[in-house]
Amino acid sequence: MSRNDALRAARLRVGWRSADMAAEQLTAHGQQFLDDRHFTVSPRTWRRWEGPRPGWPSEETALVLRDALGRWPEQLGFTAPPGWIRPEHHEETRMQTAHLLDVTAAALAPGPLAPQQVDPALVDYFQAQLEGHYRADMLLGPHDLIGTLGPQYQLIDKLTRSATGETRRGLLRVGAAYAALVGWLYQDAGDMSAAAFWRGVTQEIALRARDPHLVGYAMVNSAQVRTDLGDGAGVVDLCEATLDDDRVVPKIRVMAMQQQAHGASLLRDRAAVDQLIDDADRLLPRVDDDLPWGNACRRTPGYLEVQRATCYGRLGLGTEASDLWTQVLAAVPGTARRDRGVYMARHATAAATAWEPEQAVEIAREVATIAVETGSARMRRELATLERAMRPWQDAPVGRDLAEALAPVTEGS
Repeated sequence: MSRNDALRAARLRVGWRSADMAAEQLTAHGQQFLDDRHFTVSPRTWRRWEGPRPGWPSEETALVLRDALGRWPEQLGFTAPPGWIRPEHHEETRMQTAHLLDVTAAALAPGPLAPQQVDPALVDYFQAQLEGHYRADMLLGPHDLIGTLGPQYQLIDKLTRSATGETRRGLLRVGAAYAALVGWLYQDAGDMSAAAFWRGVTQEIALRARDPHLVGYAMVNSAQVRTDLGDGAGVVDLCEATLDDDRVVPKIRVMAMQQQAHGASLLRDRAAVDQLIDDADRLLPRVDDDLPWGNACRRTPGYLEVQRATCYGRLGLGTEASDLWTQVLAAVPGTARRDRGVYMARHATAAATAWEPEQAVEIAREVATIAVETGSARMRRELATLERAMRPWQDAPVGRDLAEALAPVTEGS
């Protein structure tokens, strides 16, 4: 049976290099936390905890572990007994309910609302702001923008209910683009339930606008969520449905092809990955529409090679992925801080997979700073992937260097 690696990794994150040190430090922490000088955890007990049958600590020890390591016992590899409920369970439930209301409020405003005159120029007004929001997303990360975009979408929805004719369709189209961006922000923040909700809103508004390009865009956005959920078949289904519509502009086809490549990588099909990205590359010069959304393929340096490198990394092709990331990162501007951090984290994992752990740690040091600054959950997930890739060196000095480099990130989780 395997060891309890979760507990071992947690103690290494806080600098407890051995079971003896961990027992000593937890004992001291517990005596202070509980104000009980008799609280003790022996090295023998800690070693048992890191074994295949760690048992379950007493309630007071569970509280001490949570306070010292930032995680509850069931998150540290212990098997919870029947009926175990965390002390903060009821508070978590209340907060989750409040969060659900916050997430959905902007899209579920009750109506009908009082009618008002809607000037057609408002469509251009909202469209003009989109590009600024896209730029701000690259610079700020998700958390600062979610609170701005939700109310703006709510206003667009309100105006849509009063508008008529082409003005109404224009507001629906721009509303779908705003909903897609809100969905992306939640996805980048790691809230997949909220992301899926807003991707669904995007699809609904796109269908109401009767715009085949937006419908395709919405399906590709949903495929992105499926990618983060590890559902390769779902990604392929959505992208193939998008590509089945011959009416969509080349930009949407490029988006669908590259996203389908991610689905193919989840299904371990390298040949399909290369074919789809090569096909998208041939189509990229034909992207010439003036649609204000979905323009990452035009403004992101090395857009398709970013996708290829990501897919190669997912396929475990460390050397090939690392070489591609070196090329890609040379062209990514420092202003695209969040994206650069995500790419660098993937580069570090590729280096570890290629058995270059020192290079991986060197890259990870910079990524940790960016992750803390931007609050990007995607970046944190990539760093968690890096930690898994670095497990062969977890007992070596380079493994301890990684734990030290990532301490600012793990302490802020």
